[in-house]
Amino acid sequence: MKLSEYIEHDATGLASLVKAGEVTAVELTRLAREAHDEVNPTINAIIEFYEDAETVAGEDGGIFQGVPFLRKDTGATEAGRLQEMGSRLFKGNRSKKDSFFFQRARAAGLRCLGRTTTPELGISGFSTSILNGVTGNPWNLQRTAGGSSSGSAAAVAAGIVPIAHGGDGAGSIRTPASWSGLVGLNPSRGRVSGGPDRQDPMFGLVRQFVLCRSVRDMAAALDVFSGPHPGDPFIIVQPNRSYVSELSQPTGTLRVGIARTRWGEVDIEPDVTHAVDATARLLEEMGHTVIDIDAPYEVEDACKIWFGLTNLGSGSLEISAQAMGRTLNAETLEPVTLKLSEYGKNLPLTYSQEVHEALRLMRLRVGEALHSFDIVVTPTMPTVALPHGGIYCATNPTISPEDFMKADAALYSQLSVFNITGQPSVSLPLAQSADGLPIGLQIVSRFGEEATLVRVARDLEEARPWRGRRPRVRAGSI
Repeated sequence: MKLSEYIEHDATGLASLVKAGEVTAVELTRLAREAHDEVNPTINAIIEFYEDAETVAGEDGGIFQGVPFLRKDTGATEAGRLQEMGSRLFKGNRSKKDSFFFQRARAAGLRCLGRTTTPELGISGFSTSILNGVTGNPWNLQRTAGGSSSGSAAAVAAGIVPIAHGGDGAGSIRTPASWSGLVGLNPSRGRVSGGPDRQDPMFGLVRQFVLCRSVRDMAAALDVFSGPHPGDPFIIVQPNRSYVSELSQPTGTLRVGIARTRWGEVDIEPDVTHAVDATARLLEEMGHTVIDIDAPYEVEDACKIWFGLTNLGSGSLEISAQAMGRTLNAETLEPVTLKLSEYGKNLPLTYSQEVHEALRLMRLRVGEALHSFDIVVTPTMPTVALPHGGIYCATNPTISPEDFMKADAALYSQLSVFNITGQPSVSLPLAQSADGLPIGLQIVSRFGEEATLVRVARDLEEARPWRGRRPRVRAGSI
């Protein structure tokens, strides 16, 4: 197989070639390495391509047999591998355990070949860190690839691998999916176990999954990674059939809520509005009932929640620093992260109760506002990929922690709310701007109903296929 052929396949397609004996897992690893060597110096998506990549574990016969995979450098862990979380504070840190996520990945035949860039501790939605530099968007190197699953998104978009690990606590899979032209699902709370050490990150708001190029890969990944483990705090109802089998099931007629207006302070760009309108018309043509909806919550309330959650987690940084014999200062933390850690030191004991009550009220209000809809459609992001830097970047030395969180809540206003409610949501690359940048549309279903998302996403992919779109930087074309 040539590199030009490798990059044309999604993960399901590559796996089928391995199973048919037309290519081997080692050959795919070498092609991924070739793609890496060609484009990674340009996009800076992968910070470590494992030296032993050709011998990494992966079960034969799994659904993704032999497919190259990458790990976001925070969240799910691989025993013995570096996990530095985009932070100088964790430079040289090695994980002691395999997460259940990577146990399942190997059992499915995925070969993890390296780790990808992330902003420090996953705090920012931009693809920049002091430790690892800037990750460029393959569609336009002057624009961010999104975050915090930055390098994973850029690597998949540029053709290094067809699928990669990501994590989403407030939009960290869906943002880079939207800005990098990919499929990015944030599963229901409890759908994918975070164990054995991270079953309840940020009270269940953070979930692990993947970024990929096709809906069938998304469905297959749901089959691979779904399922509880003993001790998980959130046990969700399991599906009646596999998610791959949902690809052949009828969708039925749905009641669809369409969000055409902004939910935060950031205006929706005209190209994005056009994409929402076009998707609404398409869904009506498919026979669904489409109803316009307003924002189901106040963005100021979400800002308070995220600021509160971040402050509550600041104490763990002090513990981590002590364990490594380091201190929290400007040499170990980026400006915004350091300010947030200092802010959280003197909080009253009642602060946690206030945050939990705010979370409860948000879930209640959004649930009541949206319960009558089978799915909700929103812009994933109000804009196309933004230039690097600025107020949304945690390396910014001048912004206050309050202003950073306010800006963050406004830009990601249609994403983080569904981390709070626990609902599954997927960004699909259904449109492009006039100058060729990807535009993602977010589809949200009821809690636990990923099957609905699989069927609707399949319908939209068939009606508005995106496979033929190509970023400017892509392996095999340089």
